[in-house]
Amino acid sequence: MSKEEWPESGELVVCTVKDVKDFAAFVNLDEYPGRVGLIPISEVATGWIKYIRDHIREGQKVVCKVLHVDPSRGHIDLSLKDVNEHQRREKIREWKNESKARKWIGFAAAASGESPEVLESAIYSHYGDLYSFFEEIASGEYREGTLSVSPAAMEALQQVARENVKIPRVTVSGTLVLSSSKPDGVNLIRRALRSAEPKIPGVDIELSYLGAPNYRIKVTAGNYKAAEKAIEKAAAAAIGVIERAGGEGRFQKKPKAGKVS
Repeated sequence: MSKEEWPESGELVVCTVKDVKDFAAFVNLDEYPGRVGLIPISEVATGWIKYIRDHIREGQKVVCKVLHVDPSRGHIDLSLKDVNEHQRREKIREWKNESKARKWIGFAAAASGESPEVLESAIYSHYGDLYSFFEEIASGEYREGTLSVSPAAMEALQQVARENVKIPRVTVSGTLVLSSSKPDGVNLIRRALRSAEPKIPGVDIELSYLGAPNYRIKVTAGNYKAAEKAIEKAAAAAIGVIERAGGEGRFQKKPKAGKVS
């Protein structure tokens, strides 16, 4: 979310409806304190509008697209009809995350003695928004020294992130089919299964027995790309071990990925 004094044309903004007239609706821009925008009746909904209050009402939270900004006159023209449902949901989600992140900065500032403004400025200088910073810390991807803040402030920010940010986890699974006709085939399969559990940061791999020659392999990671890459690596490792020993192996991945947690 922008920290600029005025929004830009084309930007999506979260607004609270303050007054509805027959010809337009006036809204407060939640991300730009003190700024008021106007939604002409022609931009409230598509088609002919008989009663504007059938489409928008006082106190309602809406997402609008900025059509035109004139700082010299203090005018902000907005459109409600130009925002589709997907854009609305994504913008509301982003706005809620940013609101939470701003609250967390307040917690960290109180704990470290640093001012919230200094912390926000430091984060904005490296990130496009506040929430991404906390998400990066919670996921373990933050690189030490990226943020120019005091050690006490950094420690407080990290603590807040660990306590409040839940990183989504996704699961993919499939079936390993391993067989060997060798006298020590059981040991070969065990060795192959052990190789299917490589240590990958941020990834959990779980194997379970379904009944010979089938073995379930389940991978949980931070996103589908990482999970699918890990399950393919694990399956390839097991198949490689069994085939080099004269056995047979193949992998059957589930056509649909598992749940997001």
